[in-house]
Amino acid sequence: MANKKVLIVEDERPLAHALELKLGHEGIETTTANNGEDCLKLLKEKEFDVVLLDMMMPVMDGFQVLAEIDKMEKKPTVFVLSNLSVLDDQEKVLSMGAKKYFIKSDTPLATIVAEITSL
Repeated sequence: MANKKVLIVEDERPLAHALELKLGHEGIETTTANNGEDCLKLLKEKEFDVVLLDMMMPVMDGFQVLAEIDKMEKKPTVFVLSNLSVLDDQEKVLSMGAKKYFIKSDTPLATIVAEITSL
């Protein structure tokens, strides 16, 4: 699905790069941020259709970012990509407005790409 804009918020550079390549191959425009503070700056500067959000990051974690996104007038779709596999964390993230919760170690990149392209 061309012309989609995805913000990848991930402090693990190899994973962020792999997501950029996979999404780019589908014609999806990507921008990356490696912490929550940079994510929020980018969200103020331009619109994104989807935010792929890591939960455990330096400077500002994913929970803080979700709380800030919730205050925005035009909210992007948020998919959380995390190694936190505790059910309470997943439920909290979904109640905060995230559409999906992917556990990094259990989710092939192709699954994430398919979710984004199906929007």
